[in-house]
Amino acid sequence: MDRIEQDTLDESLSSLEMAAAGNTQFALELFAEINSQAGNLFFSPFSISSALAMAYVGARSETQVQMARTFHFSTDKDVFLESSRQLGKEIEKVHKEGHVQLATANAIWSHKRYKLEKDYLSTVKKTFGVRAKTVDFGDSQKARSRINQWVEDQTREKIKDLIAEGVLNDLTRMVLVNAIYFKGDWMKPFDPNLIGQALFHVSPEKQVEAAMMTLKGRFRAAGTRDAQILELPYAGGGLSMLIVLPREITGLAKCEDALTVENLATWLNDLQETEVEVTLPRFKLDFPFRLDDTLRAMGLTDAFTDRADFSGMDASRELYIGAVLHKAFVAVNEQGTEAAAATAVVMQTKMMAFPPVVFRADHPFLFLIREHATGSILFIGRMYDPS
Repeated sequence: MDRIEQDTLDESLSSLEMAAAGNTQFALELFAEINSQAGNLFFSPFSISSALAMAYVGARSETQVQMARTFHFSTDKDVFLESSRQLGKEIEKVHKEGHVQLATANAIWSHKRYKLEKDYLSTVKKTFGVRAKTVDFGDSQKARSRINQWVEDQTREKIKDLIAEGVLNDLTRMVLVNAIYFKGDWMKPFDPNLIGQALFHVSPEKQVEAAMMTLKGRFRAAGTRDAQILELPYAGGGLSMLIVLPREITGLAKCEDALTVENLATWLNDLQETEVEVTLPRFKLDFPFRLDDTLRAMGLTDAFTDRADFSGMDASRELYIGAVLHKAFVAVNEQGTEAAAATAVVMQTKMMAFPPVVFRADHPFLFLIREHATGSILFIGRMYDPS
């Protein structure tokens, strides 16, 4: 979608609808960029976008332009902040309705000796509900453990070790993190007594045994020349799983190529309630990956280099993105679906690590020798002339 089309779209949508449309556009573009990887794939575009949104608040100049283009964020600051707040409220609303569990949380860890701009801290607190926590990245193992534990807590222990050893170092100044957790029962659960082992055709030449669930009922479905499309709603009706099933065993690539914003809108519009006999494998996926190269390929180039401008964070141009880490989990069974994901944006400094405090005793000084348990001064002296 070019910029003229995007501007025309923006004028016709509310800020919340714009944010949701932007997230959809980013999700499908990211999927198109990484779907060449063989095997299973699972990620949360919402989590990735949310974590990078906190960095976007502090982005300036060309870095800001590239982030807006890559993630389809509004270039109007007020619109962006308001839509981000509204998205957070919508997530809370779904969770409060009680039909499913849906929670998202944001966090910022900054180096204990690093000063962030008050305006930046105020904005991320108001928009994303996050207060910056301080850590000592000089002790990278302790900082890593603390951040990973927070992620584990927020995702009900589904996402562990988001940040691997060696990612954090003396040049790390901030880590921006988003975590999301979802658990929902099907509106119409599969009968556990009807689960049986059957062949799943990985390719025309390869089959594997899988636990296949079956269910008969009325669901919204549609079809194209190349695929069948089915919507399985979760309890409460506010969320659903959309499945795009190629008609041919070898048809996955063609369906992936067809997965565009326009086609998705058409498929959703074509869904009609009908009697369906559903067969679906029970499965579980755990998928970690780094997004640095992928985001560069999508146009976010300056943010990873010394051309980065995140001066809205610290009033300098010394910060850049050192790593974008993502990890996602999903389990689908007869009862419903449990999914979680987390994203970490590691901000590094272009400068050397904090210099050591200079203590140069090249002039007269006092000195004491004291006993710690009682505080008693055992010796006291003055060095005036060491010669």
